[in-house]
Amino acid sequence: MTSQFFLTKYAEPIEEIFVSEENEQEVEETGIHSAVRTILSEIGEIPERDGLLKTPDRVARMFSEITAGYHMDPIDLINGALFEVDYDEMVLVKDIEFYSMCEHHMLPFYGRAHVAYIPRGKVIGLSKIPRMVEMYARRLQVQERMTVQIADLLQEVLNPQGVAVVVEGAHMCAMMRGVKKAEANMTTRKMLGAFKEDQVLRSEFLSHISKPRFED
Repeated sequence: MTSQFFLTKYAEPIEEIFVSEENEQEVEETGIHSAVRTILSEIGEIPERDGLLKTPDRVARMFSEITAGYHMDPIDLINGALFEVDYDEMVLVKDIEFYSMCEHHMLPFYGRAHVAYIPRGKVIGLSKIPRMVEMYARRLQVQERMTVQIADLLQEVLNPQGVAVVVEGAHMCAMMRGVKKAEANMTTRKMLGAFKEDQVLRSEFLSHISKPRFED
């Protein structure tokens, strides 16, 4: 493998939705509403006071948004965006922002994902890789599993020569509670095919993602 590759830095949000407080519409009453009221009461709050009156509805809508990945279908997500291209060098999409929820404490963890693959006659549409990350991030997760899921899906749909995924995350469950180490970050990785077998290729990938943005 040579050092020629296609590099993209992806930091823009996939979708932005702006909802004003005045235009917020209440969602249908669910078990989340009653659960939030119970939690508020248990911690010593008054669910009926002005500042908390709409909190159960806001939390219900929030969970609908941040767990939307459960309802996303990988086939629909890719939507046929696989293209035959005569290219067999590294394709790297780095600095993909993500926000997820730790399944142990239901607190956020967030960071960046870096995804690379070596095509085998086909490439995937650029936006689809960040959407894969988004699909697996928007659910209750552990970072280790999310890393593997991203790599396995790309391998399954594209059958490339190799896949590499590195995820860097900061976990609120270790920052604001428990050990309370605000500077501690976690890095996970999954290597498949050529990236697992070829140390030079793997080192090249790791070198590129370690560089600051826009220096490649």
